[in-house]
Amino acid sequence: MSLADAVRAHCGTKIVEPARAAGRTEVEIRAGDVHGDLGYKNRLPLVCSALGAAIFEERYRVRRTAVEGPLNGSNTVFKFHVLP
Repeated sequence: MSLADAVRAHCGTKIVEPARAAGRTEVEIRAGDVHGDLGYKNRLPLVCSALGAAIFEERYRVRRTAVEGPLNGSNTVFKFHVLP
């Protein structure tokens, strides 16, 4: 599994799927939180790239609605609409 796949899997299983199970329709994912959870060092561009990729949206049935904050920074926040 690539590092990007690990980012997507982590976000899907720890954030998106629990939100869907709880009936939530919106989630926010902060790149710095994911980076820290996975114990990465100097991998923020990778985290942001993985979350910004169409494969994440397709695999976990979400649609990106916004990206806020600095480009490829720890405070970059990805907002997604959770599809049924």
